[in-house]
Amino acid sequence: MTNISLNSKKTRHVKPGFNIQQTAYWARLKKQHGRRARAFDIAAGEKEVYTGDILVVMRSVGPDSSMAYVPFGPELLPDGLRRGPWLEAISEKLKYKLPENCVFIRYDLPWQSPWVDEPDRYTQDDQWMGAPKTRVQEMRMNFDTDHWNLRKAPTDLLPPDTVLVDVVKARDRILAQMRPKTRYNIRLSARKGVQVREASVDDLPVWYELYRQTAKRHGMSLNSMEYFKSVFKVKNRDVDSPARAHLLLAEADGKPLAGIIMAVSGSRATYLYGASSSENKNLMASYAVQWEAISRAHKAGCREYDLFGISPNPDPSHPMYGLYRFKTGFGGKILHRQGCWDYPLDEDAYEIYKASEMT
Repeated sequence: MTNISLNSKKTRHVKPGFNIQQTAYWARLKKQHGRRARAFDIAAGEKEVYTGDILVVMRSVGPDSSMAYVPFGPELLPDGLRRGPWLEAISEKLKYKLPENCVFIRYDLPWQSPWVDEPDRYTQDDQWMGAPKTRVQEMRMNFDTDHWNLRKAPTDLLPPDTVLVDVVKARDRILAQMRPKTRYNIRLSARKGVQVREASVDDLPVWYELYRQTAKRHGMSLNSMEYFKSVFKVKNRDVDSPARAHLLLAEADGKPLAGIIMAVSGSRATYLYGASSSENKNLMASYAVQWEAISRAHKAGCREYDLFGISPNPDPSHPMYGLYRFKTGFGGKILHRQGCWDYPLDEDAYEIYKASEMT
């Protein structure tokens, strides 16, 4: 087994990474909603050299049971060929630091799927078909592990497929890499008088109404207003945090048309939540607000802007196909992550919970 050690640390001392979900900011946000967050140093090798942090959020999965959830972590992948042994080693150390009622550890892995590099996972027109069947994925992940205990989760909690836009380049070069239709819509929104501003927490009710309209159109469940207030309360309580959230609103003639909540952490900006009006779609406000977010990420010195969630390929039958068409228009690189993987600690309880997720 890979030689590692885990040492507990205060969540406020988590070193900022490029995933907002692995920051002290995210730990405080989850604590505001009653979830316990814990952080650990990871050290590996004979001399136990520090290799990074890992943030773990405890979530209830029953009246007297919990799971340890690692959102977009661990970020570090020392050797792509030894992903399974690395996760196994972390899990075997982590299980002794978790509550007795913890049924399993779930990793929402940020790593690119190894199947992206397999030529036979693409169609004749070069479209990725996704990872193979679960059994094949598990065989690969558990290769060279001691316990063969890593399971592909039946559901992914965070979107495994996304678009990363390179924002290091000059703004005109960022525009040039976009699809012509996207560039046209960005410029059209400006000609139509759409303006984007950074709003404050006082503007949240305006944004929330757009969000409510969006959820109704797409049949989405709603987060509460209090949840979104907490996103900004965390930032205001910790102004020196390297991770922070921003609310951008696109308007025309004083009327709100679209808005997003974006986060900045380290070298990455991330689009977390979006909303748009059911009216005036012809003003292309959603394009304007995304272009402003990209411009702000560039100005902040970020390397990339994560558009956070698309279908794995351009399949019109997929419920996220519309997001695929919209977001890939901004000219970024598609990233296919590995999604959620579980490490059961109580096999019987895990199988019961897994069955409930599959129904």
